[in-house]
Parts: sequence; structure tokens; C-alpha cells
Amino acid sequence: YSSKGAMMDNRFATALVIACVLSLISTIYMAASIGTDFWYEYHTLSPAENVSEAGRSILEEFVSEEADEKTYTDALFRCNGTVGLWRRCITVPKTSHWYNSPETDMTTNCISFSLSDQFMEKYIEPGNHNSGTDLHRTYLWRLQFLLPFVSLGLMCFGALIGLCACACRSLYPAIATGVLHFLAGLCTLGLVGCYVAGIELLHKKLPLPDDVRGEFGWSFCLACVSAPLQFMAAALFIWAARTNRKEFTLLKAYRVA
Repeated sequence: YSSKGAMMDNRFATALVIACVLSLISTIYMAASIGTDFWYEYHTLSPAENVSEAGRSILEEFVSEEADEKTYTDALFRCNGTVGLWRRCITVPKTSHWYNSPETDMTTNCISFSLSDQFMEKYIEPGNHNSGTDLHRTYLWRLQFLLPFVSLGLMCFGALIGLCACACRSLYPAIATGVLHFLAGLCTLGLVGCYVAGIELLHKKLPLPDDVRGEFGWSFCLACVSAPLQFMAAALFIWAARTNRKEFTLLKAYRVA
């Protein structure tokens, strides 16, 4: 029976190692997706030609602190824009004067969303403050800002519990680690859902021009991959802890008998 017990211990150890690797990868993916600006991308057929006299005024408004949602969204449409959770970026020629033809050498100009921007109300008609508050888009925007940090926090707290479990040489606290990873996965899944819903609602208010194509970027894909990794890590943590406890109970009963 001792050889069988050793075999069981090795199986639990393998499950925990795999769960830790999955947890680490999902954490890296989640952190990378939060810190990058390619959640959604707009592709314009000829972005350089869009930087005309009117286009330059839009660029000036884009970098302004007073730029509203409609203003910067129009600039994103015209100038191959990308949007992240924290920043919005457009691609423009390095020099664009009235006496020059549009340059092929492009540069990226990014503006960060301030903390007040993250909690600012969205309007039923973007850019029109008198149209009333769009509650759906407002709360979707706030959730997509908060949920990734809640997800990372849960995973970090789960990692601390895992370290305590190692120090105590007990697998049972790994159940709490698994539960926290499951909740983190739900938060990540909620983040993805909120972002998709927010983009769809925005494009209903501000439809894409005929010469502009929009698509979800690789930052969004990292968040999508992170969620199933968190669920798999949670399942392995919980399975290893519960099964090990059952084996320990059976072994104890066997010894008493």
C-alpha cells in the first residue's frame, strides 16, 4: 500500500505542477493584455490620405484632454486606430503639411485614458452631453476596467495561499487556491463579454465607414486564452486537494482497522 501511496503522491504533485504552470501563463497573458493597446483595431484603406486639413484638426482634437468619445472615435476610424483598456492610438504621417503629399513614413500617437475617463458617463448619442446617460455602455466600460485587476488580484492571492500550503506541507489549502482561480476565470470571462458588448453597442451608435474595417486584436485574444487557462488551473488545484484528502482519510481508516 505504501508504493500505491507514493504513486498517488506523485500524481498529485504532477497535477499541482501543471496547475502552477497554467496559472503562471494565464497571469502573464492577462498582464500583457492589460498593458497593451491592441484590444480592437481599425484598418483604413488609405490612412495617409485621410490626414488632410480637416484630418489635422481631428488629430489636434484627438490629443486634446477635452476630446469626447465621438471625436476620438472618428480619429480612430480615419487613422488606423487601436484601442486598449488604458490607451487609444492612431497612426499618422510623421510630417503632414499643406504643401507636401502624404508621407509613407508613419508614426503612432497614443493618448492614455485618465482615471476619470474610465468612470466617465457614456451618452446615448456619443459626443452629445444633452442626450442623456447610456447606462448599459457606462457600466460595461467601468466593468471592463475593473474586472482584469480583480482577476489578477484573485490569482495573486491564490498564489500566496499556495505558498502557505507548501510551507505547511499540506495540499488541502489548494482548494482555496482553486476556488480563487475559478473566480478569476469568471472575472476574465466577464471582462471579455463586457468588452465585446461595449464595442458592439458603440458601433451601433457610430457605424464604421464603408472604407474602414474593424477587428479584435491580439491583446483581446490573450485575455480570451487566459480565461480557460484559469479554469483548468482551478480544476487541477481542487482535484488534487480533494482527492489527496480522500486518500489520506482512506489510509488513516486502513491503519486504524
